[in-house]
Amino acid sequence: MSSATERLTRLVDAPDRFDHSHAELRETQTAALDERFQERKGRIKLLGHRADESGVTEIRGRADVVPLLFPHTAYKSYPESFLLEERWDRLAKWLGTVSPYPIASIETSGIGGIDDWITRLQAKGHYVSCSSGTTGKSAMLLASGRDMDWTRKDTVNVFSWGSGVRPARDRRIIGTGAAAAVPKNLITAEAQREAFGDPAKEAFRPPVPPITVGSLTAMVVLRKKIADGSALPEELADFERTSQERQELMRRSVGAVAEALVKYRADKLYIAGMWNSLYQVAEAVREMGYSAKDFHPDNCLYVGGGLKRAKLPADYQEFVHRTFNIPADRDFQNYSMQELNSGMPKCRKGDRYHVPPWIVPFVLDETGDTLLPHEDGENEGRAAFFDLSLDGRWGGVITGDRIALDFGPCACGNKGPSVRNDIVRYADLAGDDKIGCAGTVDAYVRGLS
Repeated sequence: MSSATERLTRLVDAPDRFDHSHAELRETQTAALDERFQERKGRIKLLGHRADESGVTEIRGRADVVPLLFPHTAYKSYPESFLLEERWDRLAKWLGTVSPYPIASIETSGIGGIDDWITRLQAKGHYVSCSSGTTGKSAMLLASGRDMDWTRKDTVNVFSWGSGVRPARDRRIIGTGAAAAVPKNLITAEAQREAFGDPAKEAFRPPVPPITVGSLTAMVVLRKKIADGSALPEELADFERTSQERQELMRRSVGAVAEALVKYRADKLYIAGMWNSLYQVAEAVREMGYSAKDFHPDNCLYVGGGLKRAKLPADYQEFVHRTFNIPADRDFQNYSMQELNSGMPKCRKGDRYHVPPWIVPFVLDETGDTLLPHEDGENEGRAAFFDLSLDGRWGGVITGDRIALDFGPCACGNKGPSVRNDIVRYADLAGDDKIGCAGTVDAYVRGLS
């Protein structure tokens, strides 16, 4: 007999996977959550600590899970001195506090930086991705080979469901901006190319260098040095020079992407990027004298990530759609994050993000300490999720997002839970974001590392 977790994750290929109501899923999800807890509580040090601290020995309902959810800041709790001093052995020990698998020993001599360290870990089956670090220090998230296999499958299914585009390998793929070159992103892009890209038409990549984990963490290190006054004059000068060069590269890239889109405008296009880069490129295309009438009528759009604090006009989405001739049913948007392994695609009729059966959603109070009672209709508060597909780390995370969750049916007809399309970060609402359990989690992890 298959486990409860397997019964849920097996739905990844089911056409009706978003049509299972909360009432239908509740019993199986509770059993799956307890399965995961019993399997992992003795293998993940931080989880064992949280269970002992809260007195949870089994999961009988969703409220039992709340004390076991990790704040998203848990993956940022490594001491910055490990990066400043390049203490790779200590950083690996820190990773071990949030991993269900022993971190394999690697040779640390001669490591040329964090990208080299990550490459050596990957050779041992440990895949480390970083969040973008929009609000500060980047999160380091460990994944397994099984997680990479899941991402490859889930990303294609999610895009096809949310956009209505079949994986027919008949589109020219055009990237519009730089993306973080971390394992999950690279696997996602590769899977999308293989499923939707025409093998006879080379994908276009913007002429900008990839954003590596090393470049992300170097920014964190420099911020720390500037804050404590230890940054050397030559480091500051190099930072200014690099920033100016990067801005110039991005400016040129916008023009190059616009020219490529105009060049291939007769092709059926798959245009990918974040809203900021998409909008800038659309402006450049308009300035060249082209708009929707000049593009193929069945183009599609893959939007990754939010606005990332970019300031755009109120009609930025319509402007992009009108520029590239994107039909209403070919606009794909997805709610997810590096901390999760799965996506929640937005439906077209209900304009809501749909939660798959293997992700268990929670709405907590602003501190993240208490599960809010679910009333009829939408329930608004801090989002938390348990992704049962995750293998390489604990699946439960308290996010920095405020969401409105509804367990009732959506206007699109699907009966599964869905999230309203007005997600906002608490840090953007209050200028800061405090999760109640973050301090104790941070203290425990630092004590072990």
